[in-house]
Amino acid sequence: MGKLSKWSSLYLILVFFVLYAPIFYLMFYSFNSGGTMSHFEGFTLDWYKELFADARLLIIVLNTIIIALLSAAISTIIGVAGALAIFYVRKRQVKSTLLSLNNILIVSPDVIIGASFLILFTMIGIKLGFTSVLLSHIAFCVPIVVIMVLPKIQEMSPTLVDAARDLGASRFDVLSKVVLPYITPGIFAGFFMALTYSLDDFAVTFFVTGNGFTTLSVEIYSLARRGVSLNINALSTLLFLFTLILVIGYYFITQKNAKPTGMGVKK
Repeated sequence: MGKLSKWSSLYLILVFFVLYAPIFYLMFYSFNSGGTMSHFEGFTLDWYKELFADARLLIIVLNTIIIALLSAAISTIIGVAGALAIFYVRKRQVKSTLLSLNNILIVSPDVIIGASFLILFTMIGIKLGFTSVLLSHIAFCVPIVVIMVLPKIQEMSPTLVDAARDLGASRFDVLSKVVLPYITPGIFAGFFMALTYSLDDFAVTFFVTGNGFTTLSVEIYSLARRGVSLNINALSTLLFLFTLILVIGYYFITQKNAKPTGMGVKK
Protein backbone atom coordinates (compact mmCIF):
# COMPACT_ATOMS: atom_id res chain seq x y z
CA MET A 1 0.00 0.00 0.00
CA GLY A 2 2.89 2.35 0.78
CA LYS A 3 4.44 1.91 -2.65
CA LEU A 4 1.06 2.37 -4.34
CA SER A 5 0.46 5.54 -2.33
CA LYS A 6 3.89 6.86 -3.37
CA TRP A 7 3.17 6.33 -7.08
CA SER A 8 -0.27 7.91 -6.68
CA SER A 9 1.31 11.00 -5.11
CA LEU A 10 3.86 11.24 -7.89
CA TYR A 11 1.15 10.92 -10.52
CA LEU A 12 -0.91 13.62 -8.80
CA ILE A 13 2.12 15.94 -8.68
CA LEU A 14 2.75 15.32 -12.39
CA VAL A 15 -0.87 16.10 -13.27
CA PHE A 16 -0.84 19.35 -11.31
CA PHE A 17 2.51 20.32 -12.84
CA VAL A 18 1.19 19.83 -16.37
CA LEU A 19 -1.93 21.84 -15.55
CA TYR A 20 -0.34 24.73 -13.69
CA ALA A 21 3.15 25.06 -15.21
CA PRO A 22 1.92 27.03 -18.28
CA ILE A 23 -0.10 29.36 -16.03
CA PHE A 24 2.85 30.10 -13.74
CA TYR A 25 5.11 30.49 -16.78
CA LEU A 26 2.68 33.09 -18.15
CA MET A 27 2.47 34.85 -14.79
CA PHE A 28 6.25 34.89 -14.37
CA TYR A 29 6.85 36.62 -17.69
CA SER A 30 4.16 39.21 -16.99
CA PHE A 31 6.87 40.89 -14.88
CA ASN A 32 9.54 40.72 -17.59
CA SER A 33 11.01 44.08 -18.63
CA GLY A 34 12.36 42.57 -21.86
CA GLY A 35 8.95 42.42 -23.56
CA THR A 36 9.30 38.83 -24.70
CA MET A 37 8.67 35.37 -23.26
CA SER A 38 11.98 33.94 -24.40
CA HIS A 39 14.37 35.66 -21.99
CA PHE A 40 13.74 37.26 -18.60
CA GLU A 41 15.73 40.50 -18.40
CA GLY A 42 14.42 42.09 -15.22
CA PHE A 43 11.46 42.69 -12.93
CA THR A 44 8.97 45.40 -13.88
CA LEU A 45 5.35 46.39 -13.31
CA ASP A 46 5.14 48.41 -16.54
CA TRP A 47 2.83 45.90 -18.21
CA TYR A 48 0.34 46.18 -15.36
CA LYS A 49 0.58 49.98 -15.39
CA GLU A 50 -0.05 49.95 -19.13
CA LEU A 51 -2.97 47.60 -18.60
CA PHE A 52 -4.66 49.85 -16.04
CA ALA A 53 -4.01 52.92 -18.21
CA ASP A 54 -6.01 51.37 -21.08
CA ALA A 55 -9.52 52.83 -20.61
CA ARG A 56 -11.01 50.65 -23.35
CA LEU A 57 -9.75 47.47 -21.70
CA LEU A 58 -11.08 48.56 -18.31
CA ILE A 59 -14.52 49.03 -19.89
CA ILE A 60 -14.28 45.51 -21.32
CA VAL A 61 -13.38 44.18 -17.86
CA LEU A 62 -16.42 45.96 -16.43
CA ASN A 63 -18.63 44.52 -19.20
CA THR A 64 -17.37 41.02 -18.45
CA ILE A 65 -17.99 41.31 -14.70
CA ILE A 66 -21.48 42.76 -15.20
CA ILE A 67 -22.41 40.01 -17.66
CA ALA A 68 -21.03 37.32 -15.34
CA LEU A 69 -22.80 38.62 -12.23
CA LEU A 70 -26.14 39.20 -13.95
CA SER A 71 -26.14 35.89 -15.82
CA ALA A 72 -25.09 34.00 -12.67
CA ALA A 73 -27.77 35.65 -10.53
CA ILE A 74 -30.59 35.24 -13.05
CA SER A 75 -29.60 31.69 -14.00
CA THR A 76 -29.40 30.77 -10.30
CA ILE A 77 -32.99 31.92 -9.74
CA ILE A 78 -34.23 30.10 -12.85
CA GLY A 79 -32.09 27.04 -12.11
CA VAL A 80 -33.36 26.68 -8.53
CA ALA A 81 -36.95 26.94 -9.75
CA GLY A 82 -36.22 24.41 -12.49
CA ALA A 83 -34.56 21.97 -10.07
CA LEU A 84 -37.55 22.17 -7.72
CA ALA A 85 -39.95 21.65 -10.64
CA ILE A 86 -38.02 18.60 -11.88
CA PHE A 87 -37.83 17.13 -8.37
CA TYR A 88 -41.57 17.40 -7.74
CA VAL A 89 -42.58 15.86 -11.08
CA ARG A 90 -44.27 12.58 -10.18
CA LYS A 91 -43.95 10.66 -13.45
CA ARG A 92 -40.49 9.16 -13.76
CA GLN A 93 -40.53 9.26 -17.56
CA VAL A 94 -41.35 12.97 -17.61
CA LYS A 95 -38.63 13.64 -15.01
CA SER A 96 -36.05 11.73 -17.07
CA THR A 97 -37.07 13.66 -20.20
CA LEU A 98 -36.71 17.00 -18.42
CA LEU A 99 -33.28 16.03 -17.08
CA SER A 100 -32.17 14.97 -20.56
CA LEU A 101 -33.34 18.27 -22.04
CA ASN A 102 -31.54 20.12 -19.26
CA ASN A 103 -28.28 18.33 -20.04
CA ILE A 104 -28.36 19.12 -23.77
CA LEU A 105 -26.69 22.52 -23.37
CA ILE A 106 -24.02 20.99 -21.13
CA VAL A 107 -22.95 18.20 -23.48
CA SER A 108 -23.45 20.11 -26.75
CA PRO A 109 -20.36 21.71 -28.35
CA ASP A 110 -20.02 25.42 -27.63
CA VAL A 111 -19.62 26.17 -31.33
CA ILE A 112 -23.02 24.64 -32.08
CA ILE A 113 -24.63 26.54 -29.20
CA GLY A 114 -23.07 29.82 -30.29
CA ALA A 115 -24.09 29.39 -33.92
CA SER A 116 -27.63 28.45 -32.85
CA PHE A 117 -27.97 31.56 -30.72
CA LEU A 118 -26.58 33.70 -33.53
CA ILE A 119 -29.22 32.38 -35.94
CA LEU A 120 -31.97 32.77 -33.32
CA PHE A 121 -31.09 36.38 -32.44
CA THR A 122 -30.80 37.29 -36.10
CA MET A 123 -34.20 35.78 -36.90
CA ILE A 124 -36.10 37.44 -34.03
CA GLY A 125 -34.35 40.78 -34.48
CA ILE A 126 -32.29 41.05 -31.29
CA LYS A 127 -29.28 43.27 -31.88
CA LEU A 128 -25.97 41.59 -31.15
CA GLY A 129 -24.38 43.13 -28.10
CA PHE A 130 -25.06 43.27 -24.38
CA THR A 131 -28.54 41.72 -24.54
CA SER A 132 -27.57 38.84 -26.82
CA VAL A 133 -24.50 37.97 -24.74
CA LEU A 134 -26.48 38.11 -21.49
CA LEU A 135 -29.31 35.91 -22.81
CA SER A 136 -26.91 33.32 -24.21
CA HIS A 137 -24.91 33.19 -20.96
CA ILE A 138 -28.10 32.73 -18.95
CA ALA A 139 -29.15 29.93 -21.28
CA PHE A 140 -26.02 27.82 -20.85
CA CYS A 141 -25.67 28.63 -17.11
CA VAL A 142 -29.17 27.49 -16.12
CA PRO A 143 -28.48 23.74 -16.74
CA ILE A 144 -25.31 24.02 -14.63
CA VAL A 145 -27.27 25.46 -11.72
CA VAL A 146 -29.91 22.74 -12.03
CA ILE A 147 -27.23 20.04 -11.92
CA MET A 148 -25.67 21.59 -8.80
CA VAL A 149 -28.95 22.18 -6.92
CA LEU A 150 -30.94 19.04 -7.76
CA PRO A 151 -28.74 16.56 -5.79
CA LYS A 152 -29.07 18.75 -2.70
CA ILE A 153 -32.86 18.71 -3.03
CA GLN A 154 -32.80 14.92 -3.40
CA GLU A 155 -30.80 14.66 -0.15
CA MET A 156 -33.51 16.48 1.79
CA SER A 157 -35.74 14.21 3.86
CA PRO A 158 -39.47 14.45 2.96
CA THR A 159 -40.25 14.40 6.67
CA LEU A 160 -38.94 17.98 6.98
CA VAL A 161 -41.59 19.26 4.59
CA ASP A 162 -44.29 17.05 6.12
CA ALA A 163 -43.46 18.29 9.61
CA ALA A 164 -43.62 21.90 8.48
CA ARG A 165 -47.03 21.34 6.88
CA ASP A 166 -48.32 19.56 9.97
CA LEU A 167 -47.33 22.60 12.01
CA GLY A 168 -49.45 24.82 9.76
CA ALA A 169 -46.78 26.29 7.49
CA SER A 170 -47.98 27.62 4.15
CA ARG A 171 -46.36 26.62 0.87
CA PHE A 172 -44.35 29.85 0.83
CA ASP A 173 -43.18 29.25 4.41
CA VAL A 174 -42.13 25.70 3.54
CA LEU A 175 -40.18 26.98 0.56
CA SER A 176 -38.55 29.97 2.26
CA LYS A 177 -37.94 28.53 5.74
CA VAL A 178 -37.33 24.83 5.09
CA VAL A 179 -36.38 24.02 1.50
CA LEU A 180 -34.25 27.02 0.52
CA PRO A 181 -32.16 27.08 3.74
CA TYR A 182 -31.46 23.36 3.34
CA ILE A 183 -30.31 23.64 -0.28
CA THR A 184 -28.32 26.87 0.25
CA PRO A 185 -24.93 25.14 -0.30
CA GLY A 186 -26.16 23.85 -3.65
CA ILE A 187 -27.43 27.31 -4.58
CA PHE A 188 -24.06 28.87 -3.77
CA ALA A 189 -22.30 26.12 -5.73
CA GLY A 190 -24.54 26.73 -8.74
CA PHE A 191 -24.01 30.50 -8.54
CA PHE A 192 -20.22 30.25 -8.43
CA MET A 193 -20.12 27.64 -11.18
CA ALA A 194 -22.32 29.83 -13.38
CA LEU A 195 -20.13 32.83 -12.58
CA THR A 196 -16.91 31.07 -13.59
CA TYR A 197 -18.47 29.59 -16.73
CA SER A 198 -19.66 33.04 -17.78
CA LEU A 199 -16.30 34.68 -17.05
CA ASP A 200 -14.22 32.33 -19.18
CA ASP A 201 -16.67 31.55 -21.98
CA PHE A 202 -15.29 32.30 -25.43
CA ALA A 203 -16.94 30.19 -28.12
CA VAL A 204 -20.56 31.19 -27.45
CA THR A 205 -19.68 34.83 -26.75
CA PHE A 206 -17.64 35.05 -29.94
CA PHE A 207 -20.75 34.29 -31.99
CA VAL A 208 -23.22 36.56 -30.22
CA THR A 209 -21.13 39.64 -29.46
CA GLY A 210 -21.51 42.68 -31.70
CA ASN A 211 -19.71 45.86 -32.66
CA GLY A 212 -19.06 48.12 -29.68
CA PHE A 213 -19.44 45.37 -27.08
CA THR A 214 -17.04 42.56 -26.20
CA THR A 215 -15.83 40.53 -23.24
CA LEU A 216 -12.38 39.69 -21.96
CA SER A 217 -12.21 36.24 -23.54
CA VAL A 218 -12.94 37.64 -27.00
CA GLU A 219 -10.60 40.58 -26.43
CA ILE A 220 -7.73 38.33 -25.33
CA TYR A 221 -8.26 36.24 -28.45
CA SER A 222 -8.10 39.32 -30.68
CA LEU A 223 -4.97 40.58 -28.88
CA ALA A 224 -3.27 37.20 -29.25
CA ARG A 225 -3.94 37.19 -33.00
CA ARG A 226 -2.05 40.47 -33.38
CA GLY A 227 1.04 38.98 -31.75
CA VAL A 228 2.31 37.92 -28.37
CA SER A 229 2.30 40.85 -25.96
CA LEU A 230 2.99 40.80 -22.25
CA ASN A 231 -0.20 42.81 -21.77
CA ILE A 232 -1.96 39.49 -22.30
CA ASN A 233 0.19 37.93 -19.59
CA ALA A 234 -0.68 40.68 -17.13
CA LEU A 235 -4.38 40.48 -17.94
CA SER A 236 -4.41 36.69 -17.71
CA THR A 237 -2.58 36.83 -14.37
CA LEU A 238 -5.23 39.14 -12.92
CA LEU A 239 -8.00 36.88 -14.25
CA PHE A 240 -6.38 33.83 -12.68
CA LEU A 241 -6.05 35.58 -9.32
CA PHE A 242 -9.67 36.75 -9.50
CA THR A 243 -10.84 33.20 -10.19
CA LEU A 244 -8.66 31.94 -7.34
CA ILE A 245 -10.33 34.41 -4.97
CA LEU A 246 -13.74 33.15 -6.11
CA VAL A 247 -12.73 29.55 -5.42
CA ILE A 248 -11.39 30.43 -1.96
CA GLY A 249 -14.53 32.41 -1.18
CA TYR A 250 -16.72 29.48 -2.25
CA TYR A 251 -14.63 27.13 -0.08
CA PHE A 252 -15.10 29.24 3.04
CA ILE A 253 -18.84 29.63 2.36
CA THR A 254 -19.31 25.87 2.02
CA GLN A 255 -17.23 25.23 5.13
CA LYS A 256 -19.32 27.72 7.09
CA ASN A 257 -22.56 26.09 5.92
CA ALA A 258 -21.19 22.63 6.73
CA LYS A 259 -20.57 23.50 10.40
CA PRO A 260 -23.19 22.13 12.79
CA THR A 261 -25.51 24.75 14.18
CA GLY A 262 -25.21 23.39 17.66
CA MET A 263 -23.85 20.52 19.69
CA GLY A 264 -26.94 19.97 21.76
CA VAL A 265 -29.74 21.52 23.76
CA LYS A 266 -28.75 23.44 26.84
CA LYS A 267 -30.71 22.70 29.95
